[in-house]
Amino acid sequence: MKLLLTTLKHTRNPAVYLCRRRCSSPRSSGGLPSLQDDVMVVGSSPELVQTVGSQVEVRPGFITEEEEAVLLQELEPELRKKRYEFDHWDDAIHGYRETERLRWAPPCEEILNRVRSVAFPRGSPLLGPVHVLDLDKAGYIKPHVDSVKFCGSTIAGLSLLSDSIMRLVKENEPSEWLDLLLTRRSLYILRDQARYDFTHEVLKDEESVFNGHRVPRQRRISVICRNLPG
Repeated sequence: MKLLLTTLKHTRNPAVYLCRRRCSSPRSSGGLPSLQDDVMVVGSSPELVQTVGSQVEVRPGFITEEEEAVLLQELEPELRKKRYEFDHWDDAIHGYRETERLRWAPPCEEILNRVRSVAFPRGSPLLGPVHVLDLDKAGYIKPHVDSVKFCGSTIAGLSLLSDSIMRLVKENEPSEWLDLLLTRRSLYILRDQARYDFTHEVLKDEESVFNGHRVPRQRRISVICRNLPG
């Protein structure tokens, strides 16, 4: 489904640096640049994207519509048995259902192996169960840093059913931030400093804005692979 965008005034300062699928040079024109299909990350400064940009990656269209349907066919029967919850044990997530899966049907395992091959070094010890997080349209993820007790330096997630915005904010310097445009069927990867020194969140539908453009958010399922703490 083509991403529908409506211009909306951004509450943050205008982004001054754009990062395409892999980071490139900053634009020279002033003001808010127009949103283009290959712009997936915007940041508060060129210095921030230069230092952290290599540890943040978004790959749009990583899976096909058919592969998304295969994953949903496997996940929906289990998710439908659960209720959306609005109280998380550490108050980080509202309006969610979640599960972990260790075993997958062969077509799904093939997709996940492709995720692992691009996100993690060969031979890297991985966390066995894959985390599945189902956010209701009214749900959201608050700013937080994942505990190092539960996962290592890299996290890789597929985004199903909806576009969304992930925001990273430096813990000790809130003016330093990156916004990631996670389009439906994209893969995002966070590594090292982007994992440990920045909070990450998935914005509410009413706050879902990318570089001054409204990005409507619906129900979203993320399928997340992690490596083991090292």
